[in-house]
Amino acid sequence: MTMTRPVTRPLTEPVAGPAVPPAPVRLPGAPRRPRLTRGPELAAAVMAQVALLALLRPGHAGLAVGAGYALASWAVLARAFRRRRTLGPADHVTLVRVVLTGGVAALVAGHLTGVGHTWLLVAVASVALVLDGVDGQVARRTGTASELGARFDMEVDAFLVLVLSVEVAWSAGAWVLAIGAMRYVFGAAAWAAPWLRGRLRPSVARKAVAVVQGVTLVVAASGVVPYTGVLVAAALGLLVWSFGRDVVWLFTRRHADHRGARGRSTDGARGARLLDPVAR
Repeated sequence: MTMTRPVTRPLTEPVAGPAVPPAPVRLPGAPRRPRLTRGPELAAAVMAQVALLALLRPGHAGLAVGAGYALASWAVLARAFRRRRTLGPADHVTLVRVVLTGGVAALVAGHLTGVGHTWLLVAVASVALVLDGVDGQVARRTGTASELGARFDMEVDAFLVLVLSVEVAWSAGAWVLAIGAMRYVFGAAAWAAPWLRGRLRPSVARKAVAVVQGVTLVVAASGVVPYTGVLVAAALGLLVWSFGRDVVWLFTRRHADHRGARGRSTDGARGARLLDPVAR
């Protein structure tokens, strides 16, 4: 009886040909490579800024200020986020606040030249302040919180307070400008005293004082509450206390903490201090 043997190799030799690289295999659950969408996102913010200016109609001075703000913010953000392919979910919320803050700046410029309505300025500023409490929650719930994102949020807050202080100073007095200028004076002082660039401890009180500044200035700008000068003076006193406490704490640690060195860059930022002159 003849037994047949199984064939274990091809009966003919394979024809030689050009080597074809195997197709890349993506493992299940592996993250996809993010696409470069940062540029279109920032361009969309500029277009949204232009659309908001057309809707608000802040006058010639307001249009000039709003257009200049849109170009400046685009240049700053493109530089600061140049190593990121895309913005995070919380950054998108903050980017909306950037657009709204530009609208507030345009309305203030228009109001100072006799154009625009106070109620419209108060409405846009109020929405920007409400969203200030949203981006942080989005960052925590999506697990995308970062130091750069926090600085991004803080600088938008600082500029909004500066613009609102200009509006209130027009009626209450130039001393109100101290509220908006204090953040930038502190940043300028950090160039002369590098120990001011040290990392501060997280503080609920510091965040609460920052919120008080924005809310107080919006209320004062609305003109619906009497004795607004007293309220603004109280807010300024709280701000002086907050900054004074931080300065004292940084001074006591000026020889121990060297993490605020010049040129620090984190979270994919190119020159992170572009968004935060204090780098804190």
